[in-house]
Amino acid sequence: MRLTDLPLHLPAYVDSIDWPALSLSEGQRLREFGLCEGASVEALHHGGLFGNGPIACKVGRMTIAMRRNHAAAVTVRTGPAEDAA
Repeated sequence: MRLTDLPLHLPAYVDSIDWPALSLSEGQRLREFGLCEGASVEALHHGGLFGNGPIACKVGRMTIAMRRNHAAAVTVRTGPAEDAA
């Protein structure tokens, strides 16, 4: 599922990121925040009118705000981490 569809406060892991959908600077910014395949992520809050604005996300131990179109490029999965099995 896309990060935009992840229910609030449900821990998940980044499965894949559609890097070509992001500009080089947007992709670099997300990498600097620790957003990469396998990273733990949790949607904390949907901003804007009717929740259609930016998304506050917990990535690892950091909380970041992410534009909705950037979050749509991130595919997540719930459940245990793959390397924990």
